[in-house]
Amino acid sequence: MRVKVDMNRSKVRRFWGSGIVLAAVLALLPASFHAARHLETATRVEGSQAETVNQKLVSDFHSPFVNRVVLVIEGLPPANSPAGEQALSTIVSTLQDQPGVSAVVSYLQLRDSMFLGEGGGSFVLIGLDSNSGPVESLIPGLHQCAHELEAQLRGSYPKVKLQLTGEIPLNFDLRRASADDVHHGENLVIPATLALLLLAFGSLVAALIPIAVGQLAIAATMAISGALAGHFHLSILIQNLATMLGLGLGIDYTLLMVSRFREAIAAGHDGAVAAQVAARRAGRTLLISASTVAIGFLALLTVPISEIRSIGLAGFLVAGVSVLLANTVVPSLLALLGPRINAGRLPFTPELDEHRARRIGVRWRRWGRRIVAHPWLAIMLAGTPLLLLAYQATRMDTSLPRGDWLPAGAESVQALESLQQMGRSGVVESIRLIVDLPSESITGSDAGWSAINRLSNSLAADPRCARVLSITTLTDGNRSYLDNLSRQTRHTLLSNDDHAAFVEVLPKDSISLRGQVNWIREIRTIGAPALTGVPDATLLAGGIPALNADYQTIVARHMVPVTTMVVVATLLALLFGFRALCAAIKAILLNLLTVAASFGALVLVFQRGYGCQLLGVAAGTGSVFPLVPIVTFAIVFGLSMDYEVFLVARVLEARRNGFTELEAIPEGMAQTAGLITSAAAIMIAVFIAFTLGSFLVVKMIGFTLAVAVFLDATLVRMVIGPALLRVAGDWNWWPWGLSRSTKRSTEGAARTS
Repeated sequence: MRVKVDMNRSKVRRFWGSGIVLAAVLALLPASFHAARHLETATRVEGSQAETVNQKLVSDFHSPFVNRVVLVIEGLPPANSPAGEQALSTIVSTLQDQPGVSAVVSYLQLRDSMFLGEGGGSFVLIGLDSNSGPVESLIPGLHQCAHELEAQLRGSYPKVKLQLTGEIPLNFDLRRASADDVHHGENLVIPATLALLLLAFGSLVAALIPIAVGQLAIAATMAISGALAGHFHLSILIQNLATMLGLGLGIDYTLLMVSRFREAIAAGHDGAVAAQVAARRAGRTLLISASTVAIGFLALLTVPISEIRSIGLAGFLVAGVSVLLANTVVPSLLALLGPRINAGRLPFTPELDEHRARRIGVRWRRWGRRIVAHPWLAIMLAGTPLLLLAYQATRMDTSLPRGDWLPAGAESVQALESLQQMGRSGVVESIRLIVDLPSESITGSDAGWSAINRLSNSLAADPRCARVLSITTLTDGNRSYLDNLSRQTRHTLLSNDDHAAFVEVLPKDSISLRGQVNWIREIRTIGAPALTGVPDATLLAGGIPALNADYQTIVARHMVPVTTMVVVATLLALLFGFRALCAAIKAILLNLLTVAASFGALVLVFQRGYGCQLLGVAAGTGSVFPLVPIVTFAIVFGLSMDYEVFLVARVLEARRNGFTELEAIPEGMAQTAGLITSAAAIMIAVFIAFTLGSFLVVKMIGFTLAVAVFLDATLVRMVIGPALLRVAGDWNWWPWGLSRSTKRSTEGAARTS
């Protein structure tokens, strides 16, 4: 009688808890639809020189061009012709009246050949006022202004074309490309996932529950991220990763809970008892699994780069919400459904009854017996291809990829290509230098003026340089010409105290992004004293090339600490979950092998170009984005641990129920192999869908995750893992893995029956 009362109380608590969780998640749904607009596309590297340069341009120079866009002009007469000047004057005066525009400079204001593109064409630099809100929010208005100017000028010049480019418009178009990729990926993934779940469960009702949980996890993650974006710099990559991981993890965790519930229903329990059995048996496994996933994402929060921190936040939230829903809402829903979980069987799907489940288990049990009978042969046959792939990972290059990897259809990308044809793309990819002379006034002393002149001439003499813009180059090195410069130009090039100068270097169009990064590092290595001749001079380098250099440096610096943190914390989580040292260490080593092999596949396909055309990449990229290895390591390490936890938990359960090691391994495989292969197939489908978009970095991440899950669910967990369990024997569970007595486990199983 008391047991029944306790069960009733437990049922009431469970329903109240699940109701609160579900209500909270549903309350977040409206906010999720607008969360993406609060996320940033700009990359921020906290504490970097590139960020410091921008801050100083605002505080010390009051430059109106800290945030700027480039309006590329084609189809008009040359800017240095009377007709061209008249058309350009119309464009400039209209732009100056545009809200949020802080300054405009063109050939009219600065009679410099830099504004005259090779083969015709010109451009206008537009400064944006960041005080009026996020500068990205000004781009739609500028687009509208450009289109209106086009229409106004088209009567006289039918081929006129006005397009925006620069870091901010490129980021704006990347945001749209990201949103398109998410919608495209979801449109592919949802039908494919539903089909796979129908094949796994044979029931429409059972198939819809994991998809619903995945969608709720995505919505909650996006809503929370949107709210946090008001206080922190969060990247638009959250949108891609939340969708990718939400569908994967949400479905993965719910799949395990539903499978356990259906086993209990098939064993003759009613809905309430079956839900309790499923929650108890699967709940602990899910918590261990989710903790290993969350650890990897938490480690990413230590990297001071907005993109990587955003991915860490998205993954942590997705894992947390998914496991919370799977452990609260799903069991309550299953208790209400009871045997109706098998409702909605479609004609072409086989009925997944107890007999079919037993037949599937027999086949996997037979496979498990073969593995334990020949463990060393299994390790050698499965391990050799993995080691060969892992070897390729040693050739990974994490500098910036070569080739055109920006979305080709975006206006900003087309405008950048037009600038390249004019020989002026360096305006977008310029190097921004701030040179500080603490002991010298730049315009008030010969030493200060000579220092900036020496620096400018040295940079201009470099064969990689197309143009140097500084206070000395714009006055031909003559201080008496200073009065010819506008107040706006002086504010841009000289600090308020006259002890610091801004020098902008435009690289030649032939210089690759990698070459620009190397140039930045050379400038920083040489240092300001050598470049200026002033002993106490200091130099800060910014701009897109400097940001790329800082990005690579910080990722390389944090790679070892992050991997160490993930490995150690995961080991502790597994020790807590399994209470077995050998099983935990084996899981870590297998995960490292999976990660290395997936990195090797990434190198072969993307970096070296074998088969990359199948993924929409024209040729090998020569390298991979710096963020890909550190991010995919954290994700893969957690995801691949899922299946290890599922399998080892069942083997350990069998051991605690009195099975020998030779019996427990095939028994554990019989109970989990079907689940693992179904879950892996869904994960792979999700990740592959995101390799079909236009975002190259997302392609690389999706491909690496898909390969990792495939290798992990086949060669690692179905062959090498069981074989190593057989080799280790009872040492797997040392020191406390088998401390629960068989008698207590048997009695517990009897009580749940």
